Amino acid sequence: MPTLGRLFFIIGALFILLGIIFILFPRIPYFGRLPGDIHIERRGVQVFFPITTCILLSIVLTLVLRIFRR
Repeated sequence: MPTLGRLFFIIGALFILLGIIFILFPRIPYFGRLPGDIHIERRGVQVFFPITTCILLSIVLTLVLRIFRR
């Protein structure tokens, strides 16, 4: 169980760091505006699918977690 507590601590620290980054830099350039991100705007309705941004974020997080896992 100590490893589970350590994992929760690391995840919590990452969320705090991510929150601080979003507070300090509310408009990260190109985040959510990459080619492949779908934005549909109609009368009274906005739909946004950040497909490319999610794929890129997944690749980056996978690489970071692989580095920390070793």
